[in-house]
Order: sequence, then structure tokens, then C-alpha cells
Amino acid sequence: MGKAFTEISEGLDDAANHAQGKASGVVEHAPEALNVRAIRKKTGMSQERFCATFGISIGTLRHWEQGLRSPRGTARVLLKVVDRNPKAVIAAMKE
Repeated sequence: MGKAFTEISEGLDDAANHAQGKASGVVEHAPEALNVRAIRKKTGMSQERFCATFGISIGTLRHWEQGLRSPRGTARVLLKVVDRNPKAVIAAMKE
């Protein structure tokens, strides 16, 4: 068998071992937790205003703030930018 097959086979073995809780070469990368409530409060906005400003549904925001769900993808990026510079994001949203 070729080198590619061997590498793929080894990768699959590692994945199977990891899934079964056995020792493996798998490296997991978990993103840092976001405190969505703290980010919103930093803006001084109510839940309703925050959602209207940033295009987030109120139900989604409440799930995030209660820790029932975690923001992913572009929502996560938006929240990180809002956390670092809320005024810039708000200004950009008005354009």
C-alpha cells in the first residue's frame, strides 16, 4: 500500500481510539468560553436593544447568557469584536 493509505489508516485508528477513550495522538482544540452577558452589559444595552443592534434573536441571546448554548462561527467572531471595541462595531452597523 502507498504512503497516503498508511497515513489515512493511522489517522482513522487514532480517531477510533480517541472516540473510545483510549490513548491517541488526537489533539483537541476547545475555544475559550465567552461571557456573553458581560459582553452585552459592557455595551450598556438591554437584551432587546443588543439583539436589534447586532441582528441576534432574543431567544439565541438568552440561551447564550444562560449557558444553555455557546455562540459559534461568525456570531462568536462578532461577539469577540464587540467585546474589544463595541463603539467601532456600532458605528460600522450604522453605515
